[in-house]
Amino acid sequence: MGKIVAAVGTVHAPQLFVRPPSEDPAQLDADIAAMRQLGRDIEEAKPDCAIVLGNDHLETFFLSSVPTFAILSGERSHAEYAGHTYDLPIHQGLAEDLLDKLMAAGFDLAYSQDAVLGHAFAAVYEWVIGGRPIPVVPIFVNAYLPPLPTARRCEALGKAIAKVIANRPERVAIIASGGMSHFPGTWKYPKPAFDFDYWAIAQMEKGNHEALLSLTNEQLDEVGNTEMLPWMVMFGAIGNQPGELLTYQPTWHHGHAVIRFLPDKRTGKTSKEAAKAAARYDFKNAGGYEFYKHPSPTAYKLNKVLYDSRFKRELRVRLVNDLPSVAKEYGMTMEEAKVLETVRDEDIEKFRNGAVHPLVEAGAHPLGMWMAVIQIHSELRKLRGAGGAKQEAQKSA
Repeated sequence: MGKIVAAVGTVHAPQLFVRPPSEDPAQLDADIAAMRQLGRDIEEAKPDCAIVLGNDHLETFFLSSVPTFAILSGERSHAEYAGHTYDLPIHQGLAEDLLDKLMAAGFDLAYSQDAVLGHAFAAVYEWVIGGRPIPVVPIFVNAYLPPLPTARRCEALGKAIAKVIANRPERVAIIASGGMSHFPGTWKYPKPAFDFDYWAIAQMEKGNHEALLSLTNEQLDEVGNTEMLPWMVMFGAIGNQPGELLTYQPTWHHGHAVIRFLPDKRTGKTSKEAAKAAARYDFKNAGGYEFYKHPSPTAYKLNKVLYDSRFKRELRVRLVNDLPSVAKEYGMTMEEAKVLETVRDEDIEKFRNGAVHPLVEAGAHPLGMWMAVIQIHSELRKLRGAGGAKQEAQKSA
């Protein structure tokens, strides 16, 4: 009989890879140290494979096709981010069994045999799996392009996954990648809902997952935590197992949490974050999604340029140096394309102060925009470095 022998939740922030100057290196190092501890804990549990639950950041699934849930079922799992590439074996038996049996249980899952995953999975492969010979089964959960699956639907999926595992021989680790509070690309980016995170951590430390599973997606959007939907799948699979916080880093834009549920190594202590939590959390927004809405088709070309720029270095360079050629390629007028000039603006302080990015005002999806801007700013730093090196070479010639 199969068994879930490890269950953990982890951050996957892109800053862990690109380490921009706006970040506190000590906070990033604390995250990575905690993620590596998860890797050691999982190794100790001796799993035969790991189910990795993660979301997308308009990297793998663009507006051409957005599944609610999807299983990667090819022979290998490929992930890429910021120059890092990963190629892990997929546990074929479990992946195929999950597809068949979850479909029979009423879950209309999509699947892909060749999708290239983004940093939600790359971070797990880098710092949690960490080169260990553990086959994976990646499962995608839509967390940013409404309509989203509800927390309850994610819980039900997790319960169904646990039933499949119970009827198989493998020892399985479950790794949920995502969260906590952050609002990349929006006016609220420098104002994470740390108070919600503290409350949520307190519930997880008590094993009171019901409090989180009862939340609506609109409430999760309000506090910048739709990325917790992959965690809801894990909660469904493991039940009310209490967690132990390994680290929580409140960066200027993001609450980074790393939590171990299984193996259970709790010491009985309550984290300082949980100690800060209110008895209940009061939501303020009674309406719909405020931050991550379904993008308007009228802004498709803009979103497509930003999406493509994340994978094409020459396009990033042209966005900086040759905007007219980009406009022509994507069928945009120069008036439409002019807003793309703002990708060059590296004044991060204005976004610390809650400014709305012009690209968002023009219809860009906030998260897709911000992921593109992070890479374009990295490209700008490389271009300046190359230019400086060239000038020094000319001087010495």
